[in-house]
Amino acid sequence: MRKIWSLAVLMMMSSFVFAQSGDDILGTWLTEGGKSKVEVTKNDGKYFGKIIWLKDPMRDGKPKVDKNNEEESLRSRPVIGVPLLKGFEWDDDIYEDGTIYDPENGKTYSCEITFDGNDKLNVRGYIGFSLLGRTTYWTRVK
Repeated sequence: MRKIWSLAVLMMMSSFVFAQSGDDILGTWLTEGGKSKVEVTKNDGKYFGKIIWLKDPMRDGKPKVDKNNEEESLRSRPVIGVPLLKGFEWDDDIYEDGTIYDPENGKTYSCEITFDGNDKLNVRGYIGFSLLGRTTYWTRVK
């Protein structure tokens, strides 16, 4: 009986250890492959992220620009500073109703973000349904 009680207490405590709150996403994240760092902030209850660092920030001796953006007027802006994540809302264990911009192809996708432990994010961009998409993995920068 004592072993069962100890096991039950341990299981309850472990669920508290892994419980997340919405603000746990705040901070800096290294994108998959180490290409960039994204700073996640909160504004009016929603979460946003912008590129703050690039592994290779220069092209032909000049800062990389958002050359593939679908909006022609934005193609000359530097990639560092580009808003990547927009308008995410925290709902229990998922960040949803936001979008992610891909500066490599200039397209914006629907997106959901979940935690995979305390220092890893699963970032899933998709078109239409989340089943039709791709997940990348980001790691917290300490």
